[in-house]
Amino acid sequence: MRRYLAMLPLALLTACSPTSPPPEQKPPQPKSAQNAPDNAVLGSAEWYTWVDSRVHVTDAEGHGPDPGSDEWNHAVQHRLGQEAPQLPVGSPQWQQAVDALLRARP
Repeated sequence: MRRYLAMLPLALLTACSPTSPPPEQKPPQPKSAQNAPDNAVLGSAEWYTWVDSRVHVTDAEGHGPDPGSDEWNHAVQHRLGQEAPQLPVGSPQWQQAVDALLRARP
């Protein structure tokens, strides 16, 4: 009995000690920055995909206007609502303003 009582503190210490250190955690990033292409060229396929993922022009089944087309650009403008840049839709300046707006959105 004494043997078991003598081993009890050791068993409790072993059971309560961590087996491995917790993994390092990165600080959470804002949602808009998580999927934003860092160096995507405005007007590139990667940029259009990212914009579409943010404003949801294309539906879940892949239906919608072709990215970069006038219809797609106007759909993005419509989805942005009052925040939409007041520039010629589809122009490089408009793309830059849309990019900045979507990167700043939560």
